Amino acid sequence: MDTSRSGRRAAIGAVTALLLLVITAVAGPTATADSQRPPAADPAAIRDWNVIATDTISANLSPTRPSGQVVIWHGFVSAAVYNAVVGIQRTYAPYKWRARGPATASPEAAAVTAAHRVLLTYFPASQAPLDAAYADSLAKIPDGRAKRQGVAFGERAADHLIELREDDGRFAPVEFTAAPAPGVWRPTPPAHLPFIDPWLGTLRPLLLTSPDQFRPGGPPALSSVRYAQDVNEVKAMGAQTGSARTAQQTETALFFGGNLAVQFQSAFRDHTARHHLDIAETARMFAAANASATDAVVTAWDAKLHYGFWRPITAIRLADTDGNPATDADPQWQPLLVTPPHPDYLSGHTTVAGAVIRTLTGILGTTHLDLNVPSELTGTTRHYEEADQFNEDMINARVWAGIHFRTADVVGCRAGNRIGAWAFTHYFQPLRPAAGRPAVPPARPMCPPGSTS
Repeated sequence: MDTSRSGRRAAIGAVTALLLLVITAVAGPTATADSQRPPAADPAAIRDWNVIATDTISANLSPTRPSGQVVIWHGFVSAAVYNAVVGIQRTYAPYKWRARGPATASPEAAAVTAAHRVLLTYFPASQAPLDAAYADSLAKIPDGRAKRQGVAFGERAADHLIELREDDGRFAPVEFTAAPAPGVWRPTPPAHLPFIDPWLGTLRPLLLTSPDQFRPGGPPALSSVRYAQDVNEVKAMGAQTGSARTAQQTETALFFGGNLAVQFQSAFRDHTARHHLDIAETARMFAAANASATDAVVTAWDAKLHYGFWRPITAIRLADTDGNPATDADPQWQPLLVTPPHPDYLSGHTTVAGAVIRTLTGILGTTHLDLNVPSELTGTTRHYEEADQFNEDMINARVWAGIHFRTADVVGCRAGNRIGAWAFTHYFQPLRPAAGRPAVPPARPMCPPGSTS
């Protein structure tokens, strides 16, 4: 009997071995390999495509273009990449999407595919470098079912984002029509350019319900003490020559004088790499920060369109027309930096900074940022440990650059803070919150009034 049982077992083993050989032959050589290795999910792929996105946007828009448009495109790309990744890993709530990808798909393949497809859709002139970069990215991912599934789901995520953004108001024929008058914006020296990209103020937001959801009250009245303080401060601290600025204050003004969106992308890449965030955590940080930045631009441009408040260079040169006895005209006054071609109120830089910094504190669960921010203008990098430290420097920088009144900076930061809180509360939430980790950071001011010292 023992001999008979042993014979049956041997026979069953032989049949099983034969079936495995047949299945392998039919399924192909990738079947066994796919079952033995986890899907490719290297977070470096997201950082790589953030660099590609930055370069692509800069190639299609002047890198010195003084518009918030750069932020918009980063918001679109990051949202699609986020959906592509979390739709597979199912760790965070997707952005305005209910689709789920196969758990066996490669999040890495999905991420690079989503980024490539969105960028190619909006910047077709860059097809050659985009296709080359995409081929390089795919070549790093092992061939097989996981890769194919990831590519397919990444295409779906990109197509969904593109469909969401149809007829959103991009490039609509919006014009600023207010006639020049005391307190009203008009083109500024040296180029006297018209209001750039006014359609940003009517663009459908990514997260908010409308462009004016967090529109603040208006700027100070020309006759007010607050207005006179604003004018006299920027006149003294923001002048190109003869300013009361220290060397450190001048460096701060120059440090934040470039494209803030590009500075933030570099800081995000550095932070996610140093802290070893996984692919879903990395996608989440980029998407949440860039989406809130997008809506901060929309909010700032909405206020610029609505209030149309004049810039310091105009206000100082025409101070004899403002009806305020505490201000004096200086027809030759020049700011440290060239004034961007759009109204003062709200400051785009401080609104975006306020939104991004508040969003990051929500994601990190703390006001301790550990953020390294570079500047192409100064060739230096600054380390920001605390959220309010970053916002304080940003507020001061725009005053010391001579291009914004302090009120426009402070109120912009506060509006951005509200946007960031909304973004983190309503989107990008974990599906399984980590035990013991606070969902939001301790309540404390994110937007200090700044300092003139």
